[in-house]
Amino acid sequence: MTRPQKFILVTGATGYVGGRLVPRLLAAGYRVRALGRSPAKLTGRPWGSHPHLEVAQGDVLDEDSLRQAAQGCQAAFYLVHSMGAAGDFARLDRQAAANMVRAAAAAGLERLIYLGGLGEPDDPHLSEHLRSRLEVAKILQSGPVPATFLRAAMILGSGAAAFEIMRYLVDRLPLMLTPRWVHNPVQPIAIRNVLTYLIGCLEPEEVKGQTFDIGGPEVVTYRQLFDIYAEEAHLPRRLIIPVPVLTPRLSSYWIHLVTPVPATLAQPLAAGLANPVVCRDNRIRAIIPQELLDCRSTIRLALQRLEQQQVETCWSDAGRATPPEWAQCGDADFAGGAVLSLGYRVRLRAAPPELWEPVIRLGGATGWYFGNIWWKLRGLLDRLAGGVGLSRGRRHPEHLQVGDALDFFRVLELEPERRLLLLAEMKLPGEATLEFRLSPETGGETELAMVARFLPRGLGGLAYWYLLEPFHRRIYQGMLRAIAAAAGNAIIAGPERLVK
Repeated sequence: MTRPQKFILVTGATGYVGGRLVPRLLAAGYRVRALGRSPAKLTGRPWGSHPHLEVAQGDVLDEDSLRQAAQGCQAAFYLVHSMGAAGDFARLDRQAAANMVRAAAAAGLERLIYLGGLGEPDDPHLSEHLRSRLEVAKILQSGPVPATFLRAAMILGSGAAAFEIMRYLVDRLPLMLTPRWVHNPVQPIAIRNVLTYLIGCLEPEEVKGQTFDIGGPEVVTYRQLFDIYAEEAHLPRRLIIPVPVLTPRLSSYWIHLVTPVPATLAQPLAAGLANPVVCRDNRIRAIIPQELLDCRSTIRLALQRLEQQQVETCWSDAGRATPPEWAQCGDADFAGGAVLSLGYRVRLRAAPPELWEPVIRLGGATGWYFGNIWWKLRGLLDRLAGGVGLSRGRRHPEHLQVGDALDFFRVLELEPERRLLLLAEMKLPGEATLEFRLSPETGGETELAMVARFLPRGLGGLAYWYLLEPFHRRIYQGMLRAIAAAAGNAIIAGPERLVK
C-alpha cells in the first residue's frame, strides 16, 4: 500500500503508548514526525535513525513549537496528559488541548486521534483524572479539525502503569486489604489491540470526529484480574479482603510503598479504579476488525516479555531528559548559585569497552557495586518521603538509552564507551547529577572517573551535602574499585580525588 507523503505527527512519542506507536507507524510505511521535549530520548531509541522518522523538539504547552511541528502533517496523534505533574494537572491538560486545536487548524490537518479513558461526564463520582480526559476530548472535538476520541478502559501490557501496580501487589502481598472497588467491573484491553485501533483510525472516513469505546473481549472485576495474574505467575491464590476505610488517597499511598509507581501517579490512577469502566459502544470492532486478546492471554504475554527482558516501553519512560542549565555550565559558580562537586578517578590497564560493560549495568538487579545496603537505605528513605526510590529499577538489565529510568536516576546523556550522565530524581534539597567518564590513554590504559555535582537549595542543601560528604567519599572510591574488579582489571593508580 502506498502511504501519503505527508507526515503523521505523534505527540507524547516518548511515553508508554507513543513509544510503541511510532515504530509500528514506520513499519506500516508512514512518515512520522515525533514530538518530544527531549530529542535525545527519541533519537536514542532503536528506531531513532529510521529514514522516515523526523524528530521535532517541542512541548504541547508551548503553542509555537506545536504549530511548527504540525506543519506539513496529514494527521496527529494526541497522546499526552499531565497526570502526575506538579500543580493543577487538569488546567495544564486544558491548556495543552487548546494549543493542539489551534495548531491543527493552522497546519490544515485532516484529523486528530486522541486516546483517553472511559467514563461518563454525568457521573457525580467520576474521578478527577477521568473527568480531565473527557474534558480534553471535548476541547479537541470543538475545533475545526475532526478529532477521533478512543475511550480505553484499563490498558494491560508489560511496562504499563496499571499492569505494574497489579504485578507488584500480587507478587509481594499474599494478603491484601483492598478498597471496595476490587469488585468493580472493568474491561481491560491489551496494548497491542490499542495500537491497532490507533493506527486503524488514520484511514477510514467513518471514524473522523467520532467517539468510540475500546476494550477487550471480556468484562471482569479487579479481584478476578488478581486471581488470573496469580495463576499465570504460578503464585498461590491471594487472600483479598475488601474494607470500606481505604479511600483512593490511602490506596495511592499503599500503592506508592508497595509498587514502583509514585504517589503522584498512583493517586489519580487509584481514584479512577473506583469507577466501573465497561464499553457501551462496540461499533469500532466492525470498522477496525482485529483479534482481541482476553485478560489471561494478555497477562501471559506481558509476563513472557518481562521474562525475556523485551519490555519495549515502560510507564517510567515519561519524564524530562534535558540536562539542567547549571549542569551544562562550565564554571562552578554561576548566577543561580554555587555547584558543589565530588569526584574520583582510577587508571587501569584496560580498553574502554571492557570498563563500559559494568558501568552500563549499574542499578536494577546489579546494584551499585559497593555499599548496596546504603543505597537501599537511601532508596527506602526516599520512598517514605514520597520519592521514586529504587523500586522502579531499569527497563533492561544491560541496555540503556537516553531517558531511561535507572533506580532513582534518569539517563540524561549517553556516549557509548565514553560517558554516562545521570540526573537524580530522588527527594533532595537541591538538584544533582552523577557522571561516569572513560578516557583512553597511551599504552592501552583507560581513566575511569566518577563525578557527583550538586546545586544546593538553601542552607538545608548545604547541610545535606557536607553531612553526607564523608559517606559519599567512601562509597565513590569503593564503587570505582568494584567496577574495576567487575571488569576483571587491576587498578594501576587511584582512586584519587579529582580537583577542579
